[in-house]
Amino acid sequence: MAAGSPAALRAGLIGLGMMGRHHARVLRSLAGVDLVAVADPMGDPHQVAGGLDLHRSVEDLVKVGLDYCVVAVPTAYHEQIGLALADAGVHALIEKPLAPDGDGARRLAETFAARGLVGAVGHIERYNPALQHLRARLEQGELGSVYQVVTRRQGPFPARIADVGVVKDLATHDIDLTAWVTRSRFRSVAARTAFKSGREFEDLVAVVGLLDDGTVTNHLVNWLSPMKERVTIVTGEKGTFVADTLTADLTFHANGTVPTQWGSLAEFRGVSEGDMVRYAIAKPEPLRTEHEAFRDAVLGKPADIVTMAQGLATVAVAEAVIESSSSGRTVDVKLPEVALQSVPTGARA
Repeated sequence: MAAGSPAALRAGLIGLGMMGRHHARVLRSLAGVDLVAVADPMGDPHQVAGGLDLHRSVEDLVKVGLDYCVVAVPTAYHEQIGLALADAGVHALIEKPLAPDGDGARRLAETFAARGLVGAVGHIERYNPALQHLRARLEQGELGSVYQVVTRRQGPFPARIADVGVVKDLATHDIDLTAWVTRSRFRSVAARTAFKSGREFEDLVAVVGLLDDGTVTNHLVNWLSPMKERVTIVTGEKGTFVADTLTADLTFHANGTVPTQWGSLAEFRGVSEGDMVRYAIAKPEPLRTEHEAFRDAVLGKPADIVTMAQGLATVAVAEAVIESSSSGRTVDVKLPEVALQSVPTGARA
């Protein structure tokens, strides 16, 4: 089914900023999809519209007739626009985080489920080749038991972000990918934040977490560094995986097998350095993989999307992180329970 054919899905895009222009690029090249309408009340600074009319509101956008819509507006508007799309019967892929707070995220998740619509969240790191291969290898038991997950995410301040702090803008990546890679939910978090740029939101966070399966996690996130880093380190009984999502490289450091001859050291049940392997893996663009998965979900095909229920859980953990940093204590994560249907199939009317 080629783009431009009568059977192609009709897609819309609202939000034409830095992320919106990349969504438009992928939508225009996606097989089986036509980008038919775009909207942004602030205009079109990157000339995304091309030959399309530039709409100013979500209400005008849906009048064009859409099967689904990508939402790339500031976080503060996610709930309002998402609910308007649900009321119009339009499936939606909403950029992360799903909403600025847990209540809004819950309303979105429940509304899309109640209307039998496909709702997904744009946690793009899940589609990074390094993390996808890491998860598959963990599932195959290549690391044995998982002991710890450490993430580091730092870089310069993104001037386009004005309505949330580093926890909800960046740390939500690490919260989501950690739960996804390990297949385990956060049980508790302890966090500290810092405010260094004169804004009302935090610029730096350090989090220690505990997952339901006993895995210990650590997340260092800031937008105060001139050095950009995106690293996930998973340590277990057979060694350590290191996933660099900037380069999409996955490396394995194996535990050594050479016996220790020094008696006093041999009594210590530690590990020694073994072989190191950097895997040769295919590296498709994560954003394209994300769009292909969402397109397939709208068509009723099996697809690995980030559901709104999962997006809601991530927001709940992020709010626990902020609560912990404010109170100075460890906070138990209370993941919301909502009555959600499975991803609908064949929902395109």
